[in-house]
Amino acid sequence: MSVRREVEDLLGAGPLPSEDASEEEIAEAQQLLEVINAPVSDEEAQALVACFGSDDCYGLSWTLLHLIETASGAQNARYSRNMENPWVQLLTARVEAARIQRE
Repeated sequence: MSVRREVEDLLGAGPLPSEDASEEEIAEAQQLLEVINAPVSDEEAQALVACFGSDDCYGLSWTLLHLIETASGAQNARYSRNMENPWVQLLTARVEAARIQRE
């Protein structure tokens, strides 16, 4: 499966801006994120972990995390990109917690 254009657009914009960014930068990131319809594919989810920035970005990081979790394989996913990012670490911890809960 290929990555949809909307996902490519967000990926092309780079990581989500920090909360110190201008209102315009944050609004642009929000618009790019909001046009991606859920669910995302597993391939898109893996790519989207590169979009996490350094902070919450006024809730956009949570929106991105929840979007990634709509992938069909999200409950068993292993995210190997951007692993040093706290949001990717949180996403990985949520996958692990769900796995433990299922056992």
